[in-house]
Amino acid sequence: MSESTVGKTITCKAAIAWEAGKPLSIEEIEVLPPRAHEVRIKVTNTGVCHTDAYTLSGVDPEGAFPAILGHEGAGIVESVGEGVTSVKPGDSVIALYTAECKECKFCKSGKTNLCGSVRATQGKGVMPDGTVRFKHKESGKELLHFMGCSTFSQYTVVADVSVVAVNPEAPKDRTCLLGCGVTTGYGAAVITANVQEGDNVAVFGAGAVGLSVVQGAAQRKANKIIVVDINDSKKEWAEKFGATDFVNPTKLPEGQSIVDKLVEMTDGGLEFTFDCTGNVTVMRQALEACHKGWGQSIIIGVAAAGKEISTRPFQLVTGRVWKGSAFGGVKGRTQLPGFVEDYLQGKLKVDEFITHRHPLSGINTAFEDMHKGDCIRAVVNLFDN
Repeated sequence: MSESTVGKTITCKAAIAWEAGKPLSIEEIEVLPPRAHEVRIKVTNTGVCHTDAYTLSGVDPEGAFPAILGHEGAGIVESVGEGVTSVKPGDSVIALYTAECKECKFCKSGKTNLCGSVRATQGKGVMPDGTVRFKHKESGKELLHFMGCSTFSQYTVVADVSVVAVNPEAPKDRTCLLGCGVTTGYGAAVITANVQEGDNVAVFGAGAVGLSVVQGAAQRKANKIIVVDINDSKKEWAEKFGATDFVNPTKLPEGQSIVDKLVEMTDGGLEFTFDCTGNVTVMRQALEACHKGWGQSIIIGVAAAGKEISTRPFQLVTGRVWKGSAFGGVKGRTQLPGFVEDYLQGKLKVDEFITHRHPLSGINTAFEDMHKGDCIRAVVNLFDN
């Protein structure tokens, strides 16, 4: 950290999303100093997540441009604004797209990780005071923030409730994935569902989030962990993280549905199912494959704008439960440091998710990789060009 940057505007590189449906453009931007209760981070590494692609595609109703995307990032605190006590310059940190203020109605309830402190402004792409900290160097045009993080920039500014200090021993090119994908799936299994030993579990979709659910269920000693995916190459991945079975729904015998198959495999249905696809048809199948009387289906995948879920009410009357999970139910500032310790002690797999690495200049290739079957997570090194 150089003292010379504190309180000053920093010029650096960022991947700018100028408009929906267009590739990101690597350009110079200006990052203003943090104001009260804000933190400026030197972002060393970021993961590329389907949520970034969802917004870039233009189907996200909250998507606004021009913006700096990215929400799965790790780095070092460069400077802090007035009143910041939770982190200090030099701290190794992870950005949090799900804030934790510990003071709002949601945080105080103890019932949820959905903090309400910065939600309204975060959704509009601005800081809590309604302004932005990014400007395009050449034109001076203001650039919007994304999910309270904007990790596709070498420097970013976040609210102090949207960042957590973690063990500096943990490599940032791995811990960045705890900012979204790994935590979201793992938390859904161990916190939202609270899978118990002997439970039967099915996971729909074997991307980074789905495989993280598998990891959580395996750690909890679930009985059957069945992964459902239309890509056969995911079978090997599923087994690597602890799955006991793999089913490709497109290859079932004529007349057999995936629900029939899963119910048959588990003597009446599953204790828990997880949708990691964002497909509303799959969400229905996941619910209906649950065991009558006590089965729970957890929705993690984000559906496209305007989509609705449906099932016959009788499915719920007969004891099945539909639940949702955001960021795995994890309270970022309270619980994420413990996840990092678990990773360092070998209790939580993170490295195994990384299939592709790119410099910042290759970020568009990372987006292309994501849509191919052999990519689980691509990590971008922002200072490697």
